Amino acid sequence: METTVSSLILVTGGTGTLGRLVVPLLREAHCQVRVLSRRSHEPEDGIEFTIGDLATGEGVESAVDGVGTILHCAGSAKGDEEKTRNLVRAASRAGVQHLVYISVVGAERIPIVSGVDRAMFGYFASKRAAEKVIAESGLPWTTLRATQFHDAMLAVVRQLAKLPVIPVSAGFRFQPVDAAEVAARLVELALGKPSGLVPDLAGPRI
Repeated sequence: METTVSSLILVTGGTGTLGRLVVPLLREAHCQVRVLSRRSHEPEDGIEFTIGDLATGEGVESAVDGVGTILHCAGSAKGDEEKTRNLVRAASRAGVQHLVYISVVGAERIPIVSGVDRAMFGYFASKRAAEKVIAESGLPWTTLRATQFHDAMLAVVRQLAKLPVIPVSAGFRFQPVDAAEVAARLVELALGKPSGLVPDLAGPRI
């Protein structure tokens, strides 16, 4: 008996920087979209919103019900591992057939040893931990690692500009990427077959 994959796609973090770009692209591809959010939103054409909290797991079971693919865009500097574990647990029970995750380039290479490391690079550690949860989940999965978005880099520079002296680490380089390019690639991956860890996506210039 052939298994039918649901066309309903759940997007976590669908109201965030990346998610806001992903959702309309999915609609352009004629997908039915469900967005998991901690706050209520009015439904839009082809887009339903469901209230849930990945941190506590509340509402996640109903969010994944009937979903074929999850595009996991939600992320923060800490707690991603447990949030992803709550999502994976519900997705496994619901029989989700593809989990797509956005991570960060360098997640597996940044050593987190001291408290200072965690304060500066906790985001990388959090992303790497979530990657492992997904890879070991038993679910079919795809993970894309991307570099920082231009918007994020601009926010950092603006904050530094408020200081009397701007600290710059020797040899520190960035290769930011346009969030719209990442969104387009994520949608492409979500509409394709589970591919494991795919090639990194970075901006064209350092």
